[in-house]
Amino acid sequence: MQTTTSALNPQPSALKRDPFLVIDNVSKVFPTPNGSFIALEDVNLTVYEGEFVCLIGHSGCGKSTLLNMVAGFNKPTSGEITLQAKRITEPGPDRMMVFQNYSLLPWMTAYENIYLAVDAVYADKPNSFKKEIVEEHLQLVGLTEAAHKKPSQLSGGMKQRVAIARALAIRPQVLILDEPFGALDAITKEELQEELLAIWREHRVTVLMITHDIDEALFLADRLVMMTNGPAANIGEVLDIPFSRPRNRAEIIEDPDYYNLRNYALDFLFNRFAHLD
Repeated sequence: MQTTTSALNPQPSALKRDPFLVIDNVSKVFPTPNGSFIALEDVNLTVYEGEFVCLIGHSGCGKSTLLNMVAGFNKPTSGEITLQAKRITEPGPDRMMVFQNYSLLPWMTAYENIYLAVDAVYADKPNSFKKEIVEEHLQLVGLTEAAHKKPSQLSGGMKQRVAIARALAIRPQVLILDEPFGALDAITKEELQEELLAIWREHRVTVLMITHDIDEALFLADRLVMMTNGPAANIGEVLDIPFSRPRNRAEIIEDPDYYNLRNYALDFLFNRFAHLD
C-alpha cells in the first residue's frame, strides 16, 4: 500500500526539500514456532529535516518495530532505512530514543544519568565541556534544582524531562519518542507537550514520535502517519497538519480543521481499520 495524503490537506507539507530520513520499501519478518510472522510489509516514508512526525495506530501494528529499526536496534528483513543517504545498520549518537518508562539508572542522579550519555559520546572532550552540556540541558528542561536527585525522588514528569534532556544532550539529528507521555497524568502530559514543542522550535531536531493520542498528534505534529493493523502492517495514510506555528492549544481546538482532522483520524482507526480482537 502506498503512502497517501488526506484530501483534507491536498498539498504535501514538505515540497521542494531534500529527503533526510528515508524508509524505503521496508519489511520486517520475525521467526516464530508457528512460522514466519510478517510485522511490517513494504513500508515507505520520507521525512524531511526538522519535521515533527507522529505515528499512530492500534497496538501490534508495528510502530515500535519501525522506530526500533530507525534507531538501529533492529534491521529490516528487506528494504533499507537511510539517514542523509547513509544506510542505518546499528545504533548511533545521530539518533536518540526516549521510551515511555524513562530508562534511567536508579542509582544515579539526574545529572549523572545525563552525564553518562554525554561522556560516552564526547569521551575525548574535557570535563568542563561535558559539564557545561549537562547543565545546559538540565536548565533546558527546568530541572537545575533537581540535578542531584535520584529517579526515586522525581515525579513521572520530571523523570521524562531527564530522559529528554539526556537524549538531546548528545545533539542527535533525529529524536525518536516511543509514547513518551503515555504514563503521565493529563496535566503533566500537556505541560510536557508544550515544553517539547518549545525545545523543538529552538533546536529543530527531526522528531519521530509514537502516540495513541490523536489530540496530542494534532497539537505536536507536522504530519500524522496512520498505520494499518498487523500482521503485514503498512502506512495507510499520512495527514498533513495545517496549523501554523508556534501553536496555541486553545486556538487550535477552535479551528474547524481540527475537528475535521480529528474525525478523519478517528474514522481511519475505529471504522476503516478497527482493531478486532
